[in-house]
Parts: sequence; C-alpha cells; structure tokens
Amino acid sequence: MIHRMTVAGLFPPPDYAHAVVVEAGQRLAFMAGAVPLDGDGGLVGAGDPVAQTRQVLANLRTALQAAGSDLSHVLSSTVYVVADTPEPLGRVWQVVRESGLAEGPHTSTLLGVSCLGYTGQLVEITAVAAIP
Repeated sequence: MIHRMTVAGLFPPPDYAHAVVVEAGQRLAFMAGAVPLDGDGGLVGAGDPVAQTRQVLANLRTALQAAGSDLSHVLSSTVYVVADTPEPLGRVWQVVRESGLAEGPHTSTLLGVSCLGYTGQLVEITAVAAIP
C-alpha cells in the first residue's frame, strides 16, 4: 500500500507530496536519470529545456514501462535543470505537471544545476516508482 502525505503545518506543496510511505513487500523500481537523447543517442531539443523535458519524460515512461510501472506509480523524483534563475525551472516544471508525473502526488525536488552529463543537455529526471 502507498500512502502519499501532505503534512499539516507545512507550506502546502504545489503538485507534490511531503512524504510517501510504502508498506513492506512492495516492489520498487529505482530509475536511472532519464535524459533527452533519442534511441540513436542524438540530443533532442538543443537549447530548449521544454523540448528536452518532453523527451526526458518520454524516455522515463518507456523505462518505467519496461520495469512494469508507469508515471502514476512514481513515488519520488528529482528534476535537474541547467539554470541559474527560477524562470527555466518553472517552464520545465509546467511540462512535468502536464505529463501526469505530478499526479499522485509524489515527493519531488526541482534543482537548478550548472551542467549535466551530455554536451547540450539541459534536463534530467531520476525517479523511484512502485511496481503494481
């Protein structure tokens, strides 16, 4: 059983939970960071964090499906965005919200970082999901 919590007395989070508790016996998938590369290793959406986020989410969906899960079963995510101001973070989070990943809600952290692993990469998302 999964229990998603927003905690009274804490600032209400926008589209995520403060905590997710999973009872023992639940299978979990710990997902590697989904990146904005196509199946041939080409960067999708050069210079465009919104386009890259869409590709990252598509890749995350595919990986979750292979593990026997989906976006609705994500318990926790970390969204990394190459940015030094809040504006690109907000644009990326809007795409995340529209994707269904924010449903649940799940615990999430949105971070601005100075660089990511692939040349031109602006977005990466890691996740932990329950396998129903």
